[in-house]
Amino acid sequence: MKKLMLATLLALTLALSGTAAAEEYIMSPGDKLMITITGYEEYSSDPTKSDSAYLVRPDGRVSFPLVGTIDTTGKTVIQFTEELKDRLGAYLVNPDVSVNIAQWGTTRVFVLGEVNKPGLYELTKSHRVIDAIGMANGFTKDAAKKKVFLVRGGKESNTTKLNVNNFLTKGDMTQNVVLKEGDCLYLTSNGRFNFNTDLLPFISAWYMFDRIKNDK
Repeated sequence: MKKLMLATLLALTLALSGTAAAEEYIMSPGDKLMITITGYEEYSSDPTKSDSAYLVRPDGRVSFPLVGTIDTTGKTVIQFTEELKDRLGAYLVNPDVSVNIAQWGTTRVFVLGEVNKPGLYELTKSHRVIDAIGMANGFTKDAAKKKVFLVRGGKESNTTKLNVNNFLTKGDMTQNVVLKEGDCLYLTSNGRFNFNTDLLPFISAWYMFDRIKNDK
């Protein structure tokens, strides 16, 4: 019964995440932004031309006329809009700024171990732990939800333990972190894993493939 309740809660959480995405979406590299400054067409995106969108670069920054670069890391669209408006205020009188996502950026992450469909996934709109687990068709019945391992940057030394059960049962958002490109989630049945045998082969192969692709 308890497992059924957790599965139902996971499904409900994923369903509701789409509703909250517009306000709570954390901006991501690869996002394409349609930015409009009322009365200043020379700085605004042209909605009829996709190449006029402003791109969030791999380093999380956006270049914009007059103000230079703005770091989007950890910011929602609303927060980014407010910062852009504030900085433009040094050059324009009461700028009316509108920002919309024309195309979502994607974040590629591994989800391995005790999930129903382990693999490499591309996350859009929402890039959090629970979204990645949902892409992998959820937990298996043996998954240790209190000890989910997040490996960042392909380094064993950069491993964090997450208690996803606390998010599912208590809404603890600190356990449902935003994932970054190349992150790996590993779910075990006993709360332990061996980095060299369980994860390194997958991570090394992906990083090598990605490097070769980007060098072309």
